[in-house]
Amino acid sequence: MMDKPSAVRIVIAHHEQIFRDGLKLLLGSEPGFVVVGDAATGTVALRIVRDLRPDVLLVDLALPEGGLNVLKKLAAMPERVRAIALAANADQDLLIAALEHGARGVILKESPTALLFKSIRAVLADQFWIGRDNVGPVVERMRRLAQQHEAEKHAKKFRLTRREMEIVMAVAGGESNKDIAQRLNVREDTVKHHVSNVFAKLGVSSRLELAVFAINHELVKDLDVDS
Repeated sequence: MMDKPSAVRIVIAHHEQIFRDGLKLLLGSEPGFVVVGDAATGTVALRIVRDLRPDVLLVDLALPEGGLNVLKKLAAMPERVRAIALAANADQDLLIAALEHGARGVILKESPTALLFKSIRAVLADQFWIGRDNVGPVVERMRRLAQQHEAEKHAKKFRLTRREMEIVMAVAGGESNKDIAQRLNVREDTVKHHVSNVFAKLGVSSRLELAVFAINHELVKDLDVDS
């Protein structure tokens, strides 16, 4: 006889009692879901997470102490709880911030109930969920942020400054010293000085060697860096 799958244990963190009660009714109507706790503040929610170790935490980004702050604290806890952020609108910066602070998913409060259920099952399967129609810009920006983080990690390994990283990308992109100077609004002699420093740090002696080195060591990879 096969064991019956255990129910998905959920905690709700939202400052409005009526919203929490409504979510409890909705989630309780879905087979396999059970709400084991709810809280009006992030502090209480985190305490419930520590005590009950649920599978999923639904956390309102508009909590009084800040939903992003709650997500950050949750990510630092040893308990493996998947967080889904509840957002009032599809503000791209806010959605990205929630994911960066540890949320496995973001769903709009106006979303159909079926999407909420899908988001919970998605994060339980170790997937990310963004509950909006146009996810392209968010996914693309997250990709670029990940690439930037990776490039900056490699840059730190070679002790490259942010300005030197700009020089590396410019040279790898085929720009001349004059082009770089005009774009960055600096003197050409200044660019030459930076290029010399980069050559010394990376142990290369030509612009071609620099470009090859940068690609092989993942210092450049379709990366946009602000000046």
